[in-house]
Amino acid sequence: MQTADAQTGRPPVGGFVWGIVLNAIIPVVLYKLSKRYLSPSEFTALAIATTFPLGKSIFDVVRRGQVDPVSIVVLLGIATDAVALLFGGDARLLLVRESLFTGAFGFACFISLLLPRPIMFYFGRHFMAGTDPRRQARFNAAWQLPEVRFSHRLITSVWGSAFVGELILRIILIYNASPATVLVASPILIGTLTIATMIWTFSYAHRVRLRAAAQLNRVPSPKVAANQR
Repeated sequence: MQTADAQTGRPPVGGFVWGIVLNAIIPVVLYKLSKRYLSPSEFTALAIATTFPLGKSIFDVVRRGQVDPVSIVVLLGIATDAVALLFGGDARLLLVRESLFTGAFGFACFISLLLPRPIMFYFGRHFMAGTDPRRQARFNAAWQLPEVRFSHRLITSVWGSAFVGELILRIILIYNASPATVLVASPILIGTLTIATMIWTFSYAHRVRLRAAAQLNRVPSPKVAANQR
């Protein structure tokens, strides 16, 4: 029993890697092929790149009744990039373009706090449980615990603050520094914020998960809906 519980508490690494391959590499390949063989248009290439995450999202809804959050992130990122292109090639817009999606995702995190479950709950379930019904049911069951509900909302707030903050700092840099400085500083800024937030998230979530598992093990039959939203 202890071994099974321990395994349930570990994320399915294989599924995580496969999800990254499907949702990140394939759209990039489609983008490159479009630019080379179909049209030099940036907008056309981005539109074609969206076909895979969009198709995968539809397939997931029809097949499993749920959406892969990584597919949605990739799809929104490409769509945000395409919208930025529609506004032209202003130098400042081109410099801020890379942060438009992270900023939009940060605002989405804050908006999701108004929903029954925040966005990071679904990301956590995707990476920790994958498509395994038993893992998903256990992850859903933990929602009955006040500390777990608080932790998902806190993690969502932290990611929202990090990404919105990055967008604000980049805009400040764009209007107060040279383009060369922005190009050098921006990757360091977003990289540092993302890595720091990930380290904190994994460390904090691990401690909460251990305490939640101990509490759930003391409850023979928790009355909680295991259905996935």
